[in-house]
Amino acid sequence: MKLVIDAGNTRVKWQLLSDGEVLSRGVATLDMDDAFQEWAPRAESIERIAVSTVISEDKRRYLQARLEAICNAPVFFHWAEARRGKLVNAYADVHRMGADRWHAMCGGWQATGAGGFAVVDAGSAITVDYVARSGAHLGGYILPGKQMMLRSLKQDAARIGFDSLDAQQGSPGASTTECVQHGLVWLREAMVTRIHQDCGYFGLDRILVTGGDAAGLIGAGLAAVHDPYLVLNGLAAVDGEWAPE
Repeated sequence: MKLVIDAGNTRVKWQLLSDGEVLSRGVATLDMDDAFQEWAPRAESIERIAVSTVISEDKRRYLQARLEAICNAPVFFHWAEARRGKLVNAYADVHRMGADRWHAMCGGWQATGAGGFAVVDAGSAITVDYVARSGAHLGGYILPGKQMMLRSLKQDAARIGFDSLDAQQGSPGASTTECVQHGLVWLREAMVTRIHQDCGYFGLDRILVTGGDAAGLIGAGLAAVHDPYLVLNGLAAVDGEWAPE
């Protein structure tokens, strides 16, 4: 039995696998005492733990210590690579790419089979990556996510006061709250338009979206397949199941 973990800046996703089949899965917060209670009763049956993470080194060590305290299985951290099979990273220095981006691309490559695709990960930050039909990573973008932008306005613009509002439209606002919240929708809609344009330009057939704000991007018009566990699927494929050529 294998446990695969995607440890992001705000959430931890996990899947428990046996012979490639998903037995259970879940989402938790890293600093919760009961974050792993769902799989902990089966800890003795876990033979291997694979982790993809973008958290700080201190948090990574904390996560590893917690995992080792719960079960005796070895913990392996997987990072971005120069290539995996026909999938080729565009980064000259792959160590500077977040592991989640690489594993999301790996998951997309496994899911799509043939044809170019885009991966959008809408988490604390929004990442967009394009992969050609050949497997060549064409590069991508990193943007602040919704909550990051809201925090920035609150912290760095002292006189911009606004309330929480789950806005669905990007029309001009008639209050500061509407101006901020509608502005975020406006930015999302502009980003969605650009992603669609890029996919047409690069001849990409499919868009895959994951992350906590995936529904917001789909609501803004992103024509994508939503796969909440895309990073974990790529990680599982990398961890001993998909050998590099």
